Amino acid sequence: MILDGTLAASVQAAAQALQRGELLGLPTETVYGLAADADNDAAVAQIFTAKGRPPNHPLIVHVADSGAITRYAREVPLFAQQLIDVFWPGPLTLILPRLPQAARASTGGQDSVGLRCPSHPVAHAVLAACQQLQPPVWGVSAPSANKFGRVSPTTAAHVAGEFGDTLLVLDGGACEVGIESTIVDCTRGVPVLLRPGAITRDDIERACGQRPLSKDELLENTPRASGTLLAHYAPNAKVRLMDARQLQAGLDVLGADARNLAVYHRTPLRTASRAVTLRAMPADAAATARELFGALRDFDEIGAQLIWIETPPDTPDWEGVRDRLLRAAAAG
Repeated sequence: MILDGTLAASVQAAAQALQRGELLGLPTETVYGLAADADNDAAVAQIFTAKGRPPNHPLIVHVADSGAITRYAREVPLFAQQLIDVFWPGPLTLILPRLPQAARASTGGQDSVGLRCPSHPVAHAVLAACQQLQPPVWGVSAPSANKFGRVSPTTAAHVAGEFGDTLLVLDGGACEVGIESTIVDCTRGVPVLLRPGAITRDDIERACGQRPLSKDELLENTPRASGTLLAHYAPNAKVRLMDARQLQAGLDVLGADARNLAVYHRTPLRTASRAVTLRAMPADAAATARELFGALRDFDEIGAQLIWIETPPDTPDWEGVRDRLLRAAAAG
């Protein structure tokens, strides 16, 4: 069931559903989440079951404000606090040392916890309403509201299509960012980028004065984090990344006989086949991120069996988009 997330009655109904231990389709600025009370182990277990997600793959806990951090994290390093001050609320998840009794079912058996404060007004309203309940819900675990490993949802209709009418979904419109949050590990004394997103390496460095390390620069004791498996974010069609020259050569070889093929490209291309779907990729990274998952879902809807995508630039602003596409291609 989809409810208008801008209505106070819908927000209250959503908060009460979470308090009862039910699941909720929750809009955020990144993607829609499949939400449950982070401190209710039985409710969190429903997320793993509904998604088909491995129980050792941790979830991110969403909070209404930075004040809730003390309910989940035992310490916040200075550089992490600097990132919070600049980017919260917003699309940034911080991995912090976890309090022993906090969010146990959400953390995959690890002694760390991922925390995020979303900026979407509907998400914020729900989280704020949860804090006012008796007993309150202080945090909400919410991975992307899709079957595990598949394309993340960026509209309420995407969520309903994944889980049916029995799931309560708040409609907050299309997601503004469109890809999942940047994840920074803050448990090892320096910032380590575990998952790129809309907040870039350069943004992080400007905010805390330290350039984040990559995962392969500090391998020891790396925490597991959402969305970091090799194969992820995959449509039903097989995805292949190529440069513009390879794309055009492939289209030329297939000629008028090409079928069941969609091409997502920045460079102008030509095809002799009317059965090939050509879709122009926006010129900037933020606009591409905003529409990326919707485009992949659209290609599935039209029955494409192959999706050829022009490899994005290897620059910091495109790192989040490149990451999602590389993982989508690895699933094929």
